Amino acid sequence: MTDLFQEPDDATPLTAEEREGLLQTWITNRHDLNEAEEENILKATAWARRQKNLASVLNDEFAKSLHKRMFGEVWQWAGAYRQTGKTIGIDAYRIPVETVSLFNDAHYGVKNKTYPPDETAIRLHHRLVAIHPFPNGNGRHARLMADLVIQLQGKEPYSWGRGKLADVGALRTQYISALRAADDHNIQPLLAFARS
Repeated sequence: MTDLFQEPDDATPLTAEEREGLLQTWITNRHDLNEAEEENILKATAWARRQKNLASVLNDEFAKSLHKRMFGEVWQWAGAYRQTGKTIGIDAYRIPVETVSLFNDAHYGVKNKTYPPDETAIRLHHRLVAIHPFPNGNGRHARLMADLVIQLQGKEPYSWGRGKLADVGALRTQYISALRAADDHNIQPLLAFARS
């Protein structure tokens, strides 16, 4: 079994204090942690898919509630914005302002058809990952947010390469590469990956 807190090289490591937020004492290795988080995420996904309109999804409170539902049975800090610096993301003190701005921009973009629906949702995903508002789970959270945004526009949710991106491997490498291309203002690889 792998070490409980061993992350892929491109993942955001937790601080010692954040690690202490693990709620389930039966979780002793990475496999257990992945299973517990996945079970929690499945419940959160079922809840999230019951949302009826974009206004209920494209806001700061919903984003925090969704993260809490995705990770709240596993992590004490689930649903709370991070208070620490990370190797990725903006400074922690900027998170509340930047997330509100992100959701306002996304709502405006959908309403005014600034981009096609797929591009609107994928741009939201990329910007949410770039902000990196939570101690962990940001990619999974941002993918589910994008799925909700596209679904509420009457389109199919994304396939995200049809695999588990939490696992180390070619699929995760492709996803990270697409995110980095988007960092360089080329959204096309991320759009293609989301529908692959």
